[in-house]
Amino acid sequence: MALASQKRYMSLYLMGTYGEVDGRNWFEAEAAKRGAKLDIGKACVRFKRIEDLPLDLVGEAVAMIGVEDFIEKYERSRPGD
Repeated sequence: MALASQKRYMSLYLMGTYGEVDGRNWFEAEAAKRGAKLDIGKACVRFKRIEDLPLDLVGEAVAMIGVEDFIEKYERSRPGD
């Protein structure tokens, strides 16, 4: 996970969630269930105020994948390594 502050908004990068289609679909569906209207990009969630971000959902997304699992998926994604 990474957080970036842009000029007009902040971006939250959920690499473990967005690395797989199922993870991204799950996150978007859960955000909709919570009534969150998020500006979701290809690899990030953009928001202007922290109150706009469902922090409980972010916590669930982060907890879904452990460090070892993330590293394993990353290493498998590298062609020729």
